[in-house]
Amino acid sequence: MTEVRECSLPPGAAYAKPERVIVLADLPGRRRVPGAAGLGAAVSLGLAATVAGTSVPVVGAPVFSVVAGVLLSPLTRRRSEAMAPGLHLAKGWLLQVSVVLLGAELSLAEVLSVSAESLPVMLGTLGPCLLLAWLVGRALGVPRDLRTLIGVGTGICGASAIAATTPVIRAKSNDVAYAISTIFLFNVAAVLIFPPLGHALGMSAHAFGLFAGTAVNDTSSVVAAASAYHQDATEYAVVVKLARTLMIIPIVLVLAALNHRREVRPETSRVRLAVSVVPWFLVAFLVVAALNTGGLIPAAIQTTAHQVALLFIAIALAAVGLSTDVAALRRTGARPLLLGLILWVAVSSASLATQHLLTC
Repeated sequence: MTEVRECSLPPGAAYAKPERVIVLADLPGRRRVPGAAGLGAAVSLGLAATVAGTSVPVVGAPVFSVVAGVLLSPLTRRRSEAMAPGLHLAKGWLLQVSVVLLGAELSLAEVLSVSAESLPVMLGTLGPCLLLAWLVGRALGVPRDLRTLIGVGTGICGASAIAATTPVIRAKSNDVAYAISTIFLFNVAAVLIFPPLGHALGMSAHAFGLFAGTAVNDTSSVVAAASAYHQDATEYAVVVKLARTLMIIPIVLVLAALNHRREVRPETSRVRLAVSVVPWFLVAFLVVAALNTGGLIPAAIQTTAHQVALLFIAIALAAVGLSTDVAALRRTGARPLLLGLILWVAVSSASLATQHLLTC
């Protein structure tokens, strides 16, 4: 509905005589999409995905969020102008805050206590993974940002690494959705394949915990694989996984430096360059982890912060899914999935090979 209002031009306008001007205005009864519609949709999907992820932990909330968002993306794209601000907020600031909150569960002292054994294996898996992501990804014609996300997701810690990397390289929603889906597929494969493989190789619970902590990505999948193998493997696998999370820091810093090197102007000062290269949320992540290491964050707050972080990640990834161009996703084809398979096999093999070499 519209309202017709009558107005005249200013009396002093000699170049035109007063005339009727029709002004269209929305009546109060007209339904309008609010500016926060995108954020509301992402929050609703994120909450639903969190509930679903709790019921099916092997799949996890991030996958439910992305998949539901992608399925509903044709609806949101019809109102893209109204939805975009809220979705952008969820994909940006909310995602960065979730990374900061993840530091509340990280004890640097506990991580350092297992680093002597796990660090060589972590480096032995991360190095080949990132190198292959670059070389094989280029050979397959996988876009740069997508191969970067699949590489860090496979080599470090799945959705958390992708969440930390996305705002730094300014990855597109299509690439994030594809990377999350690829990581999920091989997480499920790891949960099903790794325990029988460990038994076939005669691995101890401790050795399998190290294997699961370095070769499986998301925490829920690490717990599922390790607990299926042996109860004693679970705790050590989770600690190794937390230690592996710290590898986000140098990788994100390097990616930030490379990204700014391409974008920065020659006249930019070194101080401004240094400040712009180091993401604020990475600094805050380290501060929160240091506070937790010093015993300044109570256990109840640690648990709450972890749960809120997972919820924020689910909301952010729901926004990513809602922003995805499904047609562009189809055009990407199966090559990124092949890259994910190659990286998954490489990381798993490197983890087993490195452990074997260290025990010889």
